[in-house]
Amino acid sequence: MTETMTRPPEGKTLVLNADDNIAVALANLEVGTPTAQGVAIIRLVPRGHKFATRPIAAGEAVVKFGQIIGFAKQAIAPGDWVHEHNCGMGGPDGTLAHDYAFAEGAVPVALVPEAQRPTFQGYRRANGSVGTRNYIGILTSVNCSATVAKFMAEAINRSGVLDDYPEIDGVIPFVHGTGCAMDLTGEGYQIFRRTQWGYTSNPNLGAALLVGLGCEAFQIDKMKEAYDLKETDTFQTMTIQEIGGTRKMIDWGVERIKEMLPVAARARRETVDASHLTLALQCGGSDGYSGITANPALGVAADLLVKNGGTAILSETPEIYGAEHLLTRRAVSREVGEKLIERIHWWEDYTRRNGGEMNNNPSPGNKLGGLTTILEKSLGATAKGGMSPLNAVYEYAEKVTEKGFVFMDTPGFDPVSATGQVAGGANILAFTTGRGSAYGCKPVPSIKLATNSDMYARMQDDMDINCGDIVEGVSIEAKGQEIFDLLLKVASGERTKSEALGYGDNEFVPWQVGAVM
Repeated sequence: MTETMTRPPEGKTLVLNADDNIAVALANLEVGTPTAQGVAIIRLVPRGHKFATRPIAAGEAVVKFGQIIGFAKQAIAPGDWVHEHNCGMGGPDGTLAHDYAFAEGAVPVALVPEAQRPTFQGYRRANGSVGTRNYIGILTSVNCSATVAKFMAEAINRSGVLDDYPEIDGVIPFVHGTGCAMDLTGEGYQIFRRTQWGYTSNPNLGAALLVGLGCEAFQIDKMKEAYDLKETDTFQTMTIQEIGGTRKMIDWGVERIKEMLPVAARARRETVDASHLTLALQCGGSDGYSGITANPALGVAADLLVKNGGTAILSETPEIYGAEHLLTRRAVSREVGEKLIERIHWWEDYTRRNGGEMNNNPSPGNKLGGLTTILEKSLGATAKGGMSPLNAVYEYAEKVTEKGFVFMDTPGFDPVSATGQVAGGANILAFTTGRGSAYGCKPVPSIKLATNSDMYARMQDDMDINCGDIVEGVSIEAKGQEIFDLLLKVASGERTKSEALGYGDNEFVPWQVGAVM
């Protein structure tokens, strides 16, 4: 996807590609407003929405970013508002066929020599991974142990003992609503097990407890056996039934955490290069500006990280749907490209089985912000991944072992998607939003990127960077560098806005797939 933006002097409209037959409104355009494209507006076009720059016949493709985003349901006159009333998906089943060329555009990355890479201050772990934070986590094998996990964390926080350990960022209870009544041979169980192990081993945790009830489907001992886990001074497990009840379980957990605190607090930040960053790429509450400002700017930052030996994880499979053909061309091999398409076909089947369709996304908020079809949303969302070669495709919560730009199959729902990325090893996260998503992610700091200046002005307490000034003249490259520089500062300990607000305790949401038994 090319972003050859042309900006008229008055700055009210924007054409993204010479092949486009629509333009984007940068302000509310009233009927009769003349535009730089030589057409007058014939129906009110809200800010962030689209209007036709030339006649579009019924059934003809609507083109944005130089790519098809839908088809005209009826003839659309120049200057008319283009949205879901007159633009829809193609094909009788709501899909659009793409030419999946493989590994055509994968240009090898020229890595920056190690001695010249930018650095940050991180926590080096015994296994060679590097954390950007130093939390103690309390994981729960089942919903039935959620309450004791919360009570353990509350008791520690009330005690004031954390004041003696400034190197500890906090104690987090990772609670959820699953862990039982699941098929022990199904993919839902495998996903949940990977997620639990992934959080336990995430480099942003200096120590972890795993607590359960005892009779649940997800057995702690089975997980320990699967991953060859041994109890240590930074990893302990227990169940309520084994220890003798709720009160004894809480007391046990509090004592174990107090024992872990001095051990985890031995960690000290040290200078490491940017190759130790694994960046989760997220977007939520997208709008018509997302694919124009914040997403491509984050893509530049992702490419900078890749050039410096780091890793960037693009996810949200339903939100690359319709743009996956651009990623297959960047795959380093046919095998990698075909694995991505296999996940796309899985999602098509998954939505059919559940009586849905892929174009159920965009959400109502996305549509209010100017996005019409999933094709349009996906083309903008994919821009977060920059232009680097696609090195690998992972299933949900799989451990990410490849460096460079990779893809992880996740839902589009932000907390579920980010949970998978963190389980995969992400130690920092960047989140673009146009409508103003309120989100944070413990144990991984989340940098919030506003796509438009109006929302940034309203929600400055939540937003870390304003990318809306790109439509006012700031280059995408300069904004990408600004994001990359902030990634390094946050990785070194600078707090994000969501961290300052205390977000992150409720955003652990493992993906639940399959029947609840």
